[in-house]
Amino acid sequence: MEQLLAHAWGDYILQSDWMANNKTNKSFACLCHVLTYGLPFLFLTLSPLALIVIVGTHFIIDRFRLAKYVVYMKNFIAPSDVILDTKEIHTSYSPEPFREIVEKYQWENCKATGYPSETPQFLAVWLMIFVDNILHLTINYFALKYL
Repeated sequence: MEQLLAHAWGDYILQSDWMANNKTNKSFACLCHVLTYGLPFLFLTLSPLALIVIVGTHFIIDRFRLAKYVVYMKNFIAPSDVILDTKEIHTSYSPEPFREIVEKYQWENCKATGYPSETPQFLAVWLMIFVDNILHLTINYFALKYL
C-alpha cells in the first residue's frame, strides 16, 4: 500500500502541468518530474540503488512513453487469424479486407497511444495510462523489495 501511495503522490499530486505536458519531448521537464516523483519514496527506502532504479526507469518510461510500445506489441499476441482475419481474406477473393486490417495495425495508425486510431480516444488514452502505471508499480515493487 505504501508504494502505491508514493507512486500516486509522485506521479499525480507532485507532477505539475508543465511537467506532464513536456516530459515526453523535453528531457529537462522529465528530469524535474522524476526527481519530484522520487521524493515520496525517500519515506520507503534509503537504498540508493532502489531509488536510482525507481527514478531512472521512471525517466525512461515517461520520456519515451514506453507504455504505447508495450500496448502496440501486446496487440500482436493474438493468433494471426485474429490479427489478420485470414478467414475473411480466404473467403472474399479480394485483397481489400487484408489491406484494411494491415493498415489498422500499422505503426503510423497506432503511434499516439499504441492502439489503432479507430479506438475511441478516451479509451485508448486511459488504457495506455493503466499500462504506464502498471509498468511503474511493478518496477517499484521489485526495487523496494529486493534492492
